[in-house]
Amino acid sequence: MELGLGIGLAAGLAAIGGGIGVAIVIANTLQGVTRQPELRGPLQTLMFIGVPLVEALPIFAIVIAFLLLGNM
Repeated sequence: MELGLGIGLAAGLAAIGGGIGVAIVIANTLQGVTRQPELRGPLQTLMFIGVPLVEALPIFAIVIAFLLLGNM
């Protein structure tokens, strides 16, 4: 019973953390483009690299949660 609650909590917090992380990356990219519009291309490239890196951790957390669910 307690393991199931922990798995759900871990998956939920991972999803929330991933959403917050992506929002921060995109917000800072938009702020940089607003301050220096000529850097839009390089900043956008860095954003496209940064978003998947930020999303990788929640995906790993979900995979671990499913593996723990299989051992339940």
